[in-house]
Amino acid sequence: TIGHSNLEFLQFAAALKEAGVELLVDVRSRPQSSRFPQFTQSVLEKLLEAENIAYLSLGEELGGRPDDPDAYQPDGIVDYRARRKSYAFGAGLERVLRELQSRTLALMCAEEDPLECHRFLMICPELVASGIQPLHIRKGSHIETQEAAETRLLESNGFGDVAAHTLFPDARAEALEKAHDLQAAKFAFRVDLTMLFVGRL
Repeated sequence: TIGHSNLEFLQFAAALKEAGVELLVDVRSRPQSSRFPQFTQSVLEKLLEAENIAYLSLGEELGGRPDDPDAYQPDGIVDYRARRKSYAFGAGLERVLRELQSRTLALMCAEEDPLECHRFLMICPELVASGIQPLHIRKGSHIETQEAAETRLLESNGFGDVAAHTLFPDARAEALEKAHDLQAAKFAFRVDLTMLFVGRL
């Protein structure tokens, strides 16, 4: 996975190439950026093509700001667990797994730190359950493993006692679920529910 953050396009492309990425999967619900226009979909797709990197948008299926009212909790925060059970999410995940059979890909959103992004908090648990161990491209093309990112997640949410190599993997797995929920409460998209439901009235 990768977050474009405030990178110049050539820095971004270099990081992708260094990691051997052949396909960029855009998982932003709104694939545009006024602050960083190089990451607006129409521009980005052309820039990537010039670098021989394919582009695929799956924001509708895997985005962190779904249009489905059922994907939100009563307080307006996206419910990642509920979203993972949706047909759209399942279809998006299937497409990712299918693409992975033939080429190396990266899931892209905006945030540099995966722990602050739905690509890690919502999508990666399903990839792990499917037998995939994601890698995260960080600043300076540093690669962070999924296990290292999960350990950071545990430590930052008060589960440091099971963050290291624990003799009780079930305890780590249970703590990870709780840590994901706590982290999602901090960083998941929050919507004004009156605006979300207005289209249904």
